[in-house]
Amino acid sequence: QVQLVESGGGLVQAGGSLRLSCATSGRTFSTYTMGWFRQAPGKEREFVAAITWRTGITFYADSMKGRFTISRDSASDTIYLEMNSLKPEDTAVYYCAAQRQGTSPSIWARTAGRYDYWGQGTQATVSS
Repeated sequence: QVQLVESGGGLVQAGGSLRLSCATSGRTFSTYTMGWFRQAPGKEREFVAAITWRTGITFYADSMKGRFTISRDSASDTIYLEMNSLKPEDTAVYYCAAQRQGTSPSIWARTAGRYDYWGQGTQATVSS
């Protein structure tokens, strides 16, 4: 079984930080692009950040760049999303996802429909 399990969400005040984790199991993801997406109530799922597992190349949505940092720990098969300077607009369910990496991760890393595996999500709420 392939599993992506998110954790680390919670309630924080604006300006605070959260560190989300995505524990992977069931297979190796060395040839995958790992992504974080989020979905706010009544909104479409939105790309947040991604990282290629093997090379560590990162991609960010413009609105998150400089505030959020994606990373991976190969020893623990875990993907992280460090979120700083949080705003109420960041309130959403955050999802971890994995995409079989093709020849152009720079093109497809931001596209939710290209991801093969998804976690159940973890809620992050930022109060004003």
